[in-house]
Amino acid sequence: MANKTPPITRAQAAFSASEQRTRLVLAEVEKERAASDAKTAKLKALRLAKEAEDAAIVAQNPPPAKPRRKRIT
Repeated sequence: MANKTPPITRAQAAFSASEQRTRLVLAEVEKERAASDAKTAKLKALRLAKEAEDAAIVAQNPPPAKPRRKRIT
């Protein structure tokens, strides 16, 4: 007779422990998602700033027009 607690009590304890682990995992996933979203937003802002800078440089110094080839007929 190793265990004298009723089966329902043991089941409830196991279920509540499982629920607690689930809540902890979900909280950790939410933290990771928030960190990933923040990193993505930062990288997007940097990319947009670089694209705007590149567009300004191109607008100031347009590339030279390529000479057209003559058609040989």
